[in-house]
Amino acid sequence: MHKPIEVRALPGYKIWLRYDDGAQGEVDLSEYAGKGVFVLWNDYKAFEKVYIGEADQIAWSEEIDMCPDSMYMKLTGKKAEDVFPNLKEVQVNA
Repeated sequence: MHKPIEVRALPGYKIWLRYDDGAQGEVDLSEYAGKGVFVLWNDYKAFEKVYIGEADQIAWSEEIDMCPDSMYMKLTGKKAEDVFPNLKEVQVNA
């Protein structure tokens, strides 16, 4: 899987991401703002503290992170089958 190598907070609860394969661009996370654990983002300064964690997760704290694979799919528009080719084999053999 591709790894995130850079992340920055942008206005409007968006982040800019760059992955090790060269994929880069904005991901809109505004749909999560203020909901559940993402209530932390009500303080916008907390949202701006986004970083890449030790397990390559996109994180804001020890408690709040997002899967780098799902962020990659949001960024590129690819589906799970495109990112994980072995899923096709599993579906065919099922």
